[in-house]
Amino acid sequence: MAKKQYFCIIDTETSITDKVVDFAAVICDRKGTIFAQCAVMVQNVFGVDDLFYDRNNSGIWSQASISKRMDNYHNMLNTGSRMMASVNAINRWLEKTAAKYNPELTAYNLPFDNSKCANTGIDLNMFSNRFCLWAASVGNICNTKAYKQFILQNHLFNTPTDKGNMTFSTTAEAVTGFLSGQYTAEPHTSLEDIIGYELPTLVHLNKKRNWREKITPYDWKKHQVNQHFGVK
Repeated sequence: MAKKQYFCIIDTETSITDKVVDFAAVICDRKGTIFAQCAVMVQNVFGVDDLFYDRNNSGIWSQASISKRMDNYHNMLNTGSRMMASVNAINRWLEKTAAKYNPELTAYNLPFDNSKCANTGIDLNMFSNRFCLWAASVGNICNTKAYKQFILQNHLFNTPTDKGNMTFSTTAEAVTGFLSGQYTAEPHTSLEDIIGYELPTLVHLNKKRNWREKITPYDWKKHQVNQHFGVK
């Protein structure tokens, strides 16, 4: 009998100082059954460093949204959907689950989450096997005709840059929306993003044969709108 395969999906929400404020990890199998999970606010970062914001953004990442996002996190702490935890406590949890399940690490944009965890002292080095869920989605989902039709129907195009470059969306929201048939916005809180968006994508990939061979890191130059949605 083949040995059961486990995955550790992580997600982070960050501070303006490039540290992790909201950390979550889910241990699951190929079918999406969850065996363990961790969802915490990081002590000495949450309430100390401002949440990440973009001065040029007027939406969820705007500086004006910080108060509302903080209120949401305080409510999570009050209701028990989040706990406050030290970096050492997070690392102990990761060590124990890694030893018990020997999972493969993934995240939607793993290099980003990995770097923010490193900045915070959250240790992911115990995971020897890993892959980027975004890259797996790009290689297996985001360049299909059906996906691009979904993008067109839902107007999921990124804002043009100053140089006129315009790409189509390959976010977790867009991919999960394509798989479910209905686009919804992520709440941008770590555990909820994993369960609602990243986990379904992982389950979908595990149903595909040879999906690992098609893992392709995202390259914005290859996802220009005029290359895929040109007028004929």
